[in-house]
Amino acid sequence: MLRKYHLSVQLSLILVSLFFVIPFYFMVCTSFKTQAECYVYPITWLPEHFNLRGYRDIFGMIPFGRYFLNTSYITVLNVIGVVCCCPLAAYSFARLKWRGRDPLFFVTLAVMMIPYQVIMVPIFMIFSKLKLVGTFWPLIIPQYFGVPFYIFLLRQFFKGLPKDLEDSARIDGCSEFRIFLKIYLPICKPAVLTIMIFQMLSSWNDFNGPLIYLQRSEMYTLQLGLQQFKTAHLTYWPPMMAAAVLISLPIILVFFIAQKRFIEGITFTGIKG
Repeated sequence: MLRKYHLSVQLSLILVSLFFVIPFYFMVCTSFKTQAECYVYPITWLPEHFNLRGYRDIFGMIPFGRYFLNTSYITVLNVIGVVCCCPLAAYSFARLKWRGRDPLFFVTLAVMMIPYQVIMVPIFMIFSKLKLVGTFWPLIIPQYFGVPFYIFLLRQFFKGLPKDLEDSARIDGCSEFRIFLKIYLPICKPAVLTIMIFQMLSSWNDFNGPLIYLQRSEMYTLQLGLQQFKTAHLTYWPPMMAAAVLISLPIILVFFIAQKRFIEGITFTGIKG
């Protein structure tokens, strides 16, 4: 009976995984097709001949290397921002007692519920007044003020750690910041790695932000670069899919390298409310 249950669970997971694997498989196959093959009906799941022209055309149609550097620059600075600021805010909400802590935390949770489209125009107006539109800074600065979702995740992690650790450190004469830096921060590495992966994925795939704030083509990111394969009358599918494959590789690589820590971080952030 138990064996049948495990088998049914595995089959269910395989079926669910197909919803995610098939689009990626189709994207990879399309990157090796010719332009004519992309419009063949019914759809072919394998190219007749594996054609690398789509990958060669990427570098001729758009400055892919430049867009890659722009995206990497924004992503790295954003990851640094959330790693520096979110653990500090989360530790304050979880381990320190100060007036207004709980109401402010509820406000932080409420901010998570606000769609980005609601605050998009006010934020644009702020950066416009600061004369930062047309630069990378509007895509970077907000992360240094903390991201509510990441603060919530880390706060849950800190809440699950025993209080004896900080009590022992205080007896030894450690300051509050030293307790955070030397004791709690090393312990919460899985949770920090989790928010790093989330932020990397968010910054790497961001389309709306660069579309709103970046005005010169040499400052475009990879997501904006993909749009250049579409014209008013034609979409160049093979190079677009080839570019999408190359854009996906860094994220996939990072996830597989950090998979174990990522799962640990997701698991332990829900220990205590």
